[in-house]
Amino acid sequence: MRYLSTRGHAPVRSFSDVLLAGLADDGGLYMPESWPQFSADEWRAMRGLPYPELAARVIAPFAEGSISYETLLELCRDAYARFDHAAIVPLVQVEDGLFVQELFHGPTLAFKDMAMQLLGRLFDHVLTERDERVTIVGATSGDTGSAAIEACRGRDRLTVVILHPEGRTSEVQRRQMTTVLDANIANIAVEGTFDDCQDLVKAMFADAPFRTEMRLSAVNSINWARIAAQIPYYVYSALALGAPDREVSFAVPTGNFGNVLAAWAARQMGLPIRRLCVGSNRNDILTRFLNANDMSTREVAPSLSPSMDIQVSSNFERLLFELLNRDAAACERLMTGFRATGKMDVPDEVWSSARELFSGLALDDQATETEIQRLHRESLYLADPHSAIGVAAGRKYREAGCPTVAMATAHPAKFPDAMRAAIGVIPALPPALADLYEREERYRVVPNRLDVVEDAVRIGALHNAR
Repeated sequence: MRYLSTRGHAPVRSFSDVLLAGLADDGGLYMPESWPQFSADEWRAMRGLPYPELAARVIAPFAEGSISYETLLELCRDAYARFDHAAIVPLVQVEDGLFVQELFHGPTLAFKDMAMQLLGRLFDHVLTERDERVTIVGATSGDTGSAAIEACRGRDRLTVVILHPEGRTSEVQRRQMTTVLDANIANIAVEGTFDDCQDLVKAMFADAPFRTEMRLSAVNSINWARIAAQIPYYVYSALALGAPDREVSFAVPTGNFGNVLAAWAARQMGLPIRRLCVGSNRNDILTRFLNANDMSTREVAPSLSPSMDIQVSSNFERLLFELLNRDAAACERLMTGFRATGKMDVPDEVWSSARELFSGLALDDQATETEIQRLHRESLYLADPHSAIGVAAGRKYREAGCPTVAMATAHPAKFPDAMRAAIGVIPALPPALADLYEREERYRVVPNRLDVVEDAVRIGALHNAR
């Protein structure tokens, strides 16, 4: 399998090359040259497989030519061995025709573990084969950072530097990152928003001398391997609910568009998905686009669901590329204009094509609290703010005869203040994190300036080299 950039100027690369590169040299995102296809019989043959084996089968076509199936299976088994639920991604029914898929049973209690635990092992495997080292830089709105750190801590060939927006994550989210004191881990709190952090990461990749000096790589969902590793759980729940002999819809709380893009990718591979429902908070750019073709940025507003406090959804570029029939020049023109003006003039026919599959729903903080309360009262289910938004989107767009699965993306214990405000209950942290509030923290606060952040990344890499 080979990969090309959404902007058309970067060299075509293998899966291993794309894994290590993260962002394409031209600022675009890598996409597979073609979509692997599974027949109905092949989907049926995956029913009932243990999750690691199913994941290896789904991901294998994307890694073809770089990583053997046997190696991939071994890595998947190791990646999911630490999850605290035997099913890895259990399904829970909360209403008639409406299910929740819990993606938070990994070590950092968020869906990002589903990809990150595998990515850390993929990096280790490829870097060992090549006898190389890389510096991973990433931006997080709350969960990506801790998942990347947990997956990569202590790995000799990886230095990990994570940028988070100062004061804009929950305390649990921050402490899960900043209390990891391994030599190869560094945390930077940026005086700004997640979009500022994301822009800084992209600027570091665009700074060719710095990128070469530090051998930069990425674990954000700009890295295609992250998307590939998220496809299997959509397959798992769809098969459990009757696919390929029955359509399934998914509702996904999303900020950076990566999680729901993985569901879209599963559909490209032949999984019968009827509808994809996008859940947003008050930072509702994706919902505004889907409902009214309004792709315009506004100031990022803090919310009860901080992992979705995003106005620039990086992975939308991948969908746009496909909706434009892979016209890289048109994609580049629209993305460049969007970054320059904060508004994207998506052609009506492209918007209409998106609307055939995607729907959007946005909830403000009060409506999110109401949804948390409703789920607790009517279904005895504790949903964190992000997951509650996903359930609300699934309920709105649910269709008779077609089960809808809402993605539960984080454990409610990660958001104690929001849960206490909504239902008067603070869910307990699992035993492994019970002393989180007593652990030592280590991070630097820096201004939103590229030169200062690059210096901080150099210091983090130098510390690991010692």
